Amino acid sequence: MDMEITLRVDGREHRLVVDTRTSLLDALRERLGITSPKKGCDHGQCGACTVLLDGRRALGCLALAVAYEDTEIVTAAGLADGDGLHPMQRSFIEHDAFQCGYCTPGQIVSAVGMLAEARAGWPSAVSSDPNAAEVDLDDAEIAERMSGNLCCCGAYANIRPAVADVARR
Repeated sequence: MDMEITLRVDGREHRLVVDTRTSLLDALRERLGITSPKKGCDHGQCGACTVLLDGRRALGCLALAVAYEDTEIVTAAGLADGDGLHPMQRSFIEHDAFQCGYCTPGQIVSAVGMLAEARAGWPSAVSSDPNAAEVDLDDAEIAERMSGNLCCCGAYANIRPAVADVARR
């Protein structure tokens, strides 16, 4: 069954007709031509398709497009402010936190969402104080919180410092 929806992506509205079974990732990439979220595993295991839905991290391959009509969707491309890169994007470049780059958009979006979660005091499995108002993002916290985003090239040694650098600012 087809349905007409409006998606707000990276600050712009897009009207489109989609099959109700269309994933948000497929709507973004195949229907709207927004290619920063990548199709990796298509099973919610790699994180390459990570987007922000009203500021919260989500896997685009597991989300149905029709469920996010009234949601602000942000991709890695939408993090930049015109020609100015987002601090996390700049940090990934400064720390050489990518190799092939396929996972990089998902890593960056996930890191931005993760920082907001930590600032809100959301604990992780390795948080020392689950009741803390804000989480101290040491290497263990960053590794745990970013564990849903895989890098086949193994750039983790540079991803963690890039995230930590932005977290300290």
